[in-house]
Amino acid sequence: SPRKPLAAIMGGAKVSDKIAVLENLLGKVDKLVIGGGMAATFIKAMGASVGDSLLEEERVEFAQEVITRCMYWTVELVLPQDVVVGNEFSSDAQSKVVDAMEIPDGWRIMDIGPEAAASFIGELESCKTVLWNGPMGVFEFPAFSHGTRVLGQALASMEGAVTIVGGGSTAEAVAELGLTDKMTHVSTGGGASLEFFEGKELPGVAALLDK
Repeated sequence: SPRKPLAAIMGGAKVSDKIAVLENLLGKVDKLVIGGGMAATFIKAMGASVGDSLLEEERVEFAQEVITRCMYWTVELVLPQDVVVGNEFSSDAQSKVVDAMEIPDGWRIMDIGPEAAASFIGELESCKTVLWNGPMGVFEFPAFSHGTRVLGQALASMEGAVTIVGGGSTAEAVAELGLTDKMTHVSTGGGASLEFFEGKELPGVAALLDK
């Protein structure tokens, strides 16, 4: 029973990693924010080209379902309006900011753009509980870490809100930014936090609750 409004921020590379999470959270959240590489599948689902971005073609139909369900359940779906693209997957790739619906051939999504970052932060300001799983871009490359960095800083400064960070690369990013102690909870278990968000029973948690 989280304090409302409840927002879920989903990032990372693949939609397939988050299918069960999205299935479980869609009926519970007020806002669903999509960033990272998985945004490409949603952009494709809306009929736009994604250039050379990592794309899970077999998940486009699921992304379309999510879009439809958000409309049906009046969940506010927030997708990036602009993205930072690179001409190759490397730390020193050429980069530029483009409209998310106009990604040129030969370029790939590497981060959310500045407008998207500002929009995401604006959407989260009114929320009382925020779940975050998955970075907004290729955080390990400094040139493409801006989206993850500013989002993390914004969450860390949200007074009176419960901020929960799912483990794995998101926890690493938050730790690298020195923001761990400014979040309500940072899970060190990437897989376990995903299972929790999926609504699965975690044996250790169940035992503690029984106790």
